[in-house]
Amino acid sequence: ILLSIYASLSQESGLVPIVEPEVLMDGDHSIEQCAEATEKTLLKVFEDLVEANVHLSGIVLKPNMVLSGKDAQNRASTEEVAKYTVEVLKNTVPADVPGIAFLSGGQEDQESIDNLNSINIVGFKENVPWELSYSYGRGLQGAPLKIWGGEHAKVSDAQKEFERRGIAVSLARQGKY
Repeated sequence: ILLSIYASLSQESGLVPIVEPEVLMDGDHSIEQCAEATEKTLLKVFEDLVEANVHLSGIVLKPNMVLSGKDAQNRASTEEVAKYTVEVLKNTVPADVPGIAFLSGGQEDQESIDNLNSINIVGFKENVPWELSYSYGRGLQGAPLKIWGGEHAKVSDAQKEFERRGIAVSLARQGKY
């Protein structure tokens, strides 16, 4: 309910709300369990948004990807992540929603890029109605910050890594990584 109140107030103020429901990847759950939890979460979020008269064409959805838990014995492949993520979105997200910007959500830097790439490949094949993009913090900044480590002499190397990661995630956003 809080997300729908936030979204409604944002739109009343002339802002585009970023609606961010997240199923965490902490734990040892399977990708199937994450798919079920994500689907239930998104169905409830959209039920609440519609009830609050939020204009779905004026939001950005910022969900998790459908992933097995960090501690799962058999982590899902990028292909499985893409298949389950797109399937859940098709089952829950109205076509009115213009864009979906995925969280990196605790994934390893490279994992988040590989998964985004696979999701876009599947999304393009299935002709989904939304733009599938990203909203990464750590997924872009983690490696460059480690390289930099607060040392002025390493700024250039950190900037090069940040540029490399930016290009990689941009290509993944197009399914061309």
